[in-house]
Amino acid sequence: MNFSSFIAKNVARGGGASFSRMIIRIAVVAVAVSMTVMIAASSLIAGFKEEIADKIFGFWGHIHITNPNISRSITEVFPVDVNQSFYPGLADVEAVQYIERKNWLGQRVEREVETNGGIRHIQTYAIYSGIIRANDELEGVMLKGVGKDFDWEFLDRYLKEGTGLTLPDTTMGDGILISQYTADRLRLTVGDKFSIFFVTSRYEQLERRFTVEGIYRTGLEEYDRQFALVDIRKIQQILGWEENQVSGFEVFIDDIDDLEPITEYIYFEEIPDDLYAESIREKMRAIFEWLDLQDVNEWVIIGLMLVVSIINMITALLILILERTNMIGTLKSLGAGNWSIRRIFLYYAGYIILVGLFWGNFFGLGLCWIQDTFGLITLDEKNYYLSVAPVKIQWGTVLLLNVGTLLITLLFLIIPSYLVSRIDPVKALRFK
Repeated sequence: MNFSSFIAKNVARGGGASFSRMIIRIAVVAVAVSMTVMIAASSLIAGFKEEIADKIFGFWGHIHITNPNISRSITEVFPVDVNQSFYPGLADVEAVQYIERKNWLGQRVEREVETNGGIRHIQTYAIYSGIIRANDELEGVMLKGVGKDFDWEFLDRYLKEGTGLTLPDTTMGDGILISQYTADRLRLTVGDKFSIFFVTSRYEQLERRFTVEGIYRTGLEEYDRQFALVDIRKIQQILGWEENQVSGFEVFIDDIDDLEPITEYIYFEEIPDDLYAESIREKMRAIFEWLDLQDVNEWVIIGLMLVVSIINMITALLILILERTNMIGTLKSLGAGNWSIRRIFLYYAGYIILVGLFWGNFFGLGLCWIQDTFGLITLDEKNYYLSVAPVKIQWGTVLLLNVGTLLITLLFLIIPSYLVSRIDPVKALRFK
């Protein structure tokens, strides 16, 4: 058995003075609290980002294929022919090969890699604005027309009343799916009828009657207060489009990490030159830049918790060395080198850190499980777009936090362990 490890184990079993035991317990608690906070913070931030992104992607898809003349606005209307070589076959695309470019040690490295997943679904849509008049109230609204290819999996989770849209085979459906915000604002419920007024490109005013078939609430107030879903044929009729004309195509992918390469693949390999492919992340940069800022908060929290752990462990190590001055003198007089003795205390410190990490993981993962199961922490949905704080435990991140905390803390303890080499064995043996 390693000499330093053997001595460290016996020192740990033997305990020490009541004061040093108290300091060790404080150090264990500090490491445990730091790990608990780091795990909870990383899980909450990951869950928050995923939930918000899923809501945005679920409502709009991951990639839009549209007329290249439009700007980044999602409300402009330019017709696109639905009869395309990629529709609906694009949904059959699986993993995509692409060239990954990274900078490594100042050199640009390229390698061919494969995406984690492929394309899950593609659907058509049409969009146009109007004004609702109901119960002596007026409300602007963006109508999103959907067809039989629409994937209801996302909105079914957020339906509060009623059902999805009825889309007859031979006639246009008069149903509309409105948000809870719009329903409350206009005092509407399932089954109510109201009019929407439209102004066409020829400055003609059109009126169309709709019946509320369902009420949804995603929590994204910016969308809930603006959008309603109708039969895509209604939008085509209002705009004077043919049956084969739509605003564009929404593409859904399997893995969000593949967003950029699959967007480029669609643009360069699948669609004709008269169409344009753009990810929703590019269309809505402000929201996703705000989400990316959450990473800064995560790193700040992790950094502060590491500092707390390191300071407490340095204090504990110095006290342990001073308490064992007599032992250090004895070992030196028997021929033990400074580094061997320093390793004893580093092993001892490592043991303390591991105990703290164990309890930190226990409480951190336990708190995450409680929140995920019971949703004890609630949020103001108007400000955070979510009513309950979401949790997503990323096991790779948890492992990295544990290994990183252990290694970084031990690295910082090497310098204070140098105090061992300053102890004179003659003076130490006289020290009582």
